[in-house]
Amino acid sequence: MKKFVFGTVLIKLAFLLIFLTLSFSACQTASLSPIETAPTVSPTAIPTPDNSINRPTSEPYKGDLAIFEDENRAKNLQIDRVMDILKITEGKTVADIGAGSGWFTVRAAKRVGEKGKVFAVEINQEYIKHINNRAKKENFSNIETVLGTEDNPKLPENAVDAVLILKTYHEIAQPIKVLQNLRKSLKQGAFVGVIDRNGSGDDHGIAKETVIDEFRRAGFSLVDQYDFVKLDRMDYFLVFRYR
Repeated sequence: MKKFVFGTVLIKLAFLLIFLTLSFSACQTASLSPIETAPTVSPTAIPTPDNSINRPTSEPYKGDLAIFEDENRAKNLQIDRVMDILKITEGKTVADIGAGSGWFTVRAAKRVGEKGKVFAVEINQEYIKHINNRAKKENFSNIETVLGTEDNPKLPENAVDAVLILKTYHEIAQPIKVLQNLRKSLKQGAFVGVIDRNGSGDDHGIAKETVIDEFRRAGFSLVDQYDFVKLDRMDYFLVFRYR
């Protein structure tokens, strides 16, 4: 009888030992599983807004401003038709971004009249001085020069009915930031026009597809596009509106 009881105890101890061993192994596996199977999260995987782009740009022109005063330029660019499309009429406020010599500035100033205004935006202080002298000499009291920066035209808020960026967009190194800052100055329904030539960015031209994409990223929509601005079809005219 004693031998039977002793044997039973040994069997129970053996089962208990097996149970404890299995339990320990399960706990160890459970404690390791989350570490072994947890996905690795990289801090760079979290998307962040990026308003910068990396594309070739041309160096801003710093030469003789007389180059912009070619007698055939108005005809080649069909500038009156351009202003018609941008709804530049008497009393409107216009921004000429990258105004250079003020070639378009004075033409827009004639169109809008004394009740209107034209902001001539430049990042070159010498060009600002030139336009101020020109406005005084040609008796344009409705022209106001604005010294902008590479990422901001520095225009007043909710003030502009129409904008033209004439043969300058390919020089803008931070286009998304420029356009986002420009949005603040636009009145409801304002048009933004871009005249440029097809190119690679660093050859004083830029592909119109690139311009359209950058405007889209800045929150604008393409209203229309034209190729009448030069007979050789190298130049294009794009019209945008902020959504």
